[in-house]
Amino acid sequence: MLNNNFRITRYPIIIGALFCWMGWLILIRSVDIQHLFLEKWYMTVTMIFGSFIAGATSEGGGAVAFPVMTLLFKIEPRIARDFSLCIQAVGMMAASFTIFCLKVPVSARAIIWSGLGGMVGMIIGLEVISGALPPAYTKIFFVSSWLSFAMALFWMNRIKERQVHPFIQNFAARHALILLLAGIIGGIISGITGSGLDIVTFALLVLAFRIDEKIATPTSVVLMGMNALWGVIWNEGVSKGMAPEAWEYWFVCVPVVVIGAPLGAFFIRNRSRLFVAGFLYLSIAVQFIAALFIIPMSLNLLLFCGATVFSGILFFRGMSSYGKLRLERLQGD
Repeated sequence: MLNNNFRITRYPIIIGALFCWMGWLILIRSVDIQHLFLEKWYMTVTMIFGSFIAGATSEGGGAVAFPVMTLLFKIEPRIARDFSLCIQAVGMMAASFTIFCLKVPVSARAIIWSGLGGMVGMIIGLEVISGALPPAYTKIFFVSSWLSFAMALFWMNRIKERQVHPFIQNFAARHALILLLAGIIGGIISGITGSGLDIVTFALLVLAFRIDEKIATPTSVVLMGMNALWGVIWNEGVSKGMAPEAWEYWFVCVPVVVIGAPLGAFFIRNRSRLFVAGFLYLSIAVQFIAALFIIPMSLNLLLFCGATVFSGILFFRGMSSYGKLRLERLQGD
């Protein structure tokens, strides 16, 4: 029985990987790829782990790639952002294919409304805000935003037996508007750092609508894959174009992310929501601590970091408070 189940569930991963590999092989026929693997092998190794985390949690592959590239390898934030978008457009869409083939539950309404908002926000982030932030501030903004989310989620998960739901109860027009606005905010962050729509929507679903993390996680994976693909299309087709070096990193990482991200989605589907949350805490804490040690800190940068964490906590705690009031109203009906 175990062997039969394994045979059934592995087909989406294999089919998705083969499809992506075929496209990748067609593209590299005109590119001298061998020297890129020799020069940029460290990103291939990074994305073996990054893609797995992307498929297994609400963190996109960019949430691993961006801090590693900017903090550890000193790569410009614009290049790291563009790489994050184009690699997630492949890896997280491959994970999405696996999610749908395995019939993993997702929130369709969140995908629709936050997805639409994310498209708008991505344009704002790419065209208006991204160029205005100095590199160090972009890095701190990224890790500080994620830290504030982890703190809000940790506080909420102190209630071990809190009530969770498989879908948004009593869905109405105002809830669509909330999802749309959250999508715009998340899309803006994605346009700055390469990921963000996933974590904002995940937070909204978990904190405000009390959706089970096991449903919010695959929903965020699908959303980030779509948003990243839209960012690549907009950047290449309408805006200034992707950074050429980002494509070089992309070439050496595609072969591994189309396996790693779907495997992550497969791995996490039967894990508890507290396991998913714990996985997030660890990865976010490592990123933030590394940033404090690696980025040369000034007083202004420290103040910016504190302001970002504080604003983020208020933002996510506001979601949690709304969720509590909403739950009380539902129980009173």
